[in-house]
Amino acid sequence: MSRTDPAEERLKRLRQRLGGLAYGGDYNPEQWPAATWREDVRLMREAGVNLVTVGVFSWGLLEPRPGVFDFGWLDEVMDLLAEAGVGVDLATPTAAPPSWLAHEHPETLPVDGDGRRIAFGARCHYCQSSPVFRHYAARITDRLAERYAGHPALAMWHIGNEYIGFGCHCPVSVAHFRRWLADRYGTIDALNDAWGTAFWGQRYDSFDHVGTPAARSRLISGPNPGQLLDFFRFSDAAALECCTAERDIIRRHTPDLPVSTNFMGSFKYLDYWRWAAEEDIVSLDIYARPEDPEGQLLAAYNFDLMRSLRGGRPWLMLESATGRNLAGNRNHSRPEGQLRVRSLQAVARGADSVMFFQWRASRAGAERFHSAMVPHGGTRTRTWREVADLGRDVARLADLAGGACDAAEVAVVWDWENWWALEGPDHPSSDLHFTDRLIDHYRPLWNANVPVDFVRPHTDLSPYRLVVVPNLYLVDDAATANITAYVRAGGHLLMSYFSGIVDEYDRVRPGGHPGAFRDLLGIDIDDFNPLQTDRAHGLHHAGHTGTATDWQDVIDLAGAEALAAYTDGELKGRPAATRHRFGTGTATYLGTSPDRETMRRLVLDCCTGAGVTPVLDTPDGVEAVRRRAADGSDHLFLLNHTTDEVTIDLGTGVIQPEDLLAGDPPSPVAGGVRLPPFGGAVLRHVPRAHRENR
Repeated sequence: MSRTDPAEERLKRLRQRLGGLAYGGDYNPEQWPAATWREDVRLMREAGVNLVTVGVFSWGLLEPRPGVFDFGWLDEVMDLLAEAGVGVDLATPTAAPPSWLAHEHPETLPVDGDGRRIAFGARCHYCQSSPVFRHYAARITDRLAERYAGHPALAMWHIGNEYIGFGCHCPVSVAHFRRWLADRYGTIDALNDAWGTAFWGQRYDSFDHVGTPAARSRLISGPNPGQLLDFFRFSDAAALECCTAERDIIRRHTPDLPVSTNFMGSFKYLDYWRWAAEEDIVSLDIYARPEDPEGQLLAAYNFDLMRSLRGGRPWLMLESATGRNLAGNRNHSRPEGQLRVRSLQAVARGADSVMFFQWRASRAGAERFHSAMVPHGGTRTRTWREVADLGRDVARLADLAGGACDAAEVAVVWDWENWWALEGPDHPSSDLHFTDRLIDHYRPLWNANVPVDFVRPHTDLSPYRLVVVPNLYLVDDAATANITAYVRAGGHLLMSYFSGIVDEYDRVRPGGHPGAFRDLLGIDIDDFNPLQTDRAHGLHHAGHTGTATDWQDVIDLAGAEALAAYTDGELKGRPAATRHRFGTGTATYLGTSPDRETMRRLVLDCCTGAGVTPVLDTPDGVEAVRRRAADGSDHLFLLNHTTDEVTIDLGTGVIQPEDLLAGDPPSPVAGGVRLPPFGGAVLRHVPRAHRENR
């Protein structure tokens, strides 16, 4: 008999309560007089809002003095929302400790690597190792959960807010780091071996001698890379301890309600694979800038990552921007129509919600010029009209709640520990950035409408036709064996340079490069040759001439064949990309960073060889994604991210009006549809053009 998944049961109840997808945003009523609350509730109903996040930064109001609690204002807000049928994602307010805590317990404020104590005055001003902070955080969490357990508005819980994993260097954190290291290594000799402390005479005699890694400004030379890597791991673990401690308190009071915390997408400092396993549903805050020409690409890969963190299950977009966000020096307004198409994009890629920061634009504070669902100009603004229209679209997609996206045939390996190590100090190049290289691999797949999953290097890879491995510098023996076995059994692999170089301790693998993958790739790398920023070399691949920048591996073939070669420079005629038959599979290797067109050709060549099928062939800038409803019915999202009208060939008859579920009414044309600039449409009953015959 199969066991029921408790997380799925909690989420099923949430979907039933909301009646479909969630729509709403962060609601901060404490910024406004009570009379405004009633106006807010009326407008929420008008816009179709059914879920709001409440209380994220309210600790100082809920506990104005130590041990003195004031829940009266929150009681009134919760009651108003319950009467209006709006559910509450209630936050534990621990991301913003009150001023009295910083004043009475300054030791709770974190210390940076230069030894400076972080001041009160923003947010996240706490040492995550501090037992004092953890005590007070547990107390407010317990009081909040006890009071609102069973309240008719309470729909789910929001633990903290945007955890950052700040690596604190205070004495309490140093002691915590030492305990963590002792648990990890057992003996000081094991630590010395892992960190290679024989170099520069850094050997430790006791865990009590080990400190946190000082900032570069406090060292004569570079820090120990093994120590840095372990400090990343420790800081991540300490932050997760804070989160799960609050989760466990919540569980005691409300075991049937879902629990989540909001991730920041491709955020470097937290290993979201580990975090996702500790919550019921993954949640995302996403702020792709409106003016960024690749904003839709950056959003898409974050959406795919969030869906992948819990094995393809739906996720929540808890924060996004209706318009301007404050990420740059000059922050652009959102073009008309873009709000809808970007929001539909999230749903297409697995989101069970469309939510924003925040409901009503603030009059004061650091983010007073951040966009909102109700702007400073109120309901007479274009933003409000688009928000209300979008609410109706989201309501029409109710049957997608709980539904899955199309199964991906391509997996991209993503590992946070590799990211931390790859961008560590004293490498052949300090300009090798994980997410930049990953996007270079993801871009051709997104442009071709090829569905993608992100996976850990230890994940079962057998369901995928093609596995893409961008710059897997750090890899342990188990992951090496997993990737090798995948190819040996018939899989197709695309791997990029500086992969397989070090083990899990950041120690270089013996025997030459590419270390863990020499036999798999059928090559030896004689040397690394990072290129200066003003240098580029010609590259020839399958009749196409492109350029190579950033990096060159000096490759000797050892069973592989050249797939692309340099056309000039010291490495003229030497391989730039290779392909190796291994077992019954194929391993392709890129020893440089090709220009975008060459990269597109190389990636799609691998897709073709692996038998990967795109969702649909569309014009440039037009995204096609399929998602199934909970009942299994198929939905095709067509999203025009351009400022031009586009025609999309569906290879079918004219689309019937009843098959348009949301978005702009497409103009029917022979065999397809025409979409306006920033137009989006969700269609059902559109046959799959190619997959039936696979």
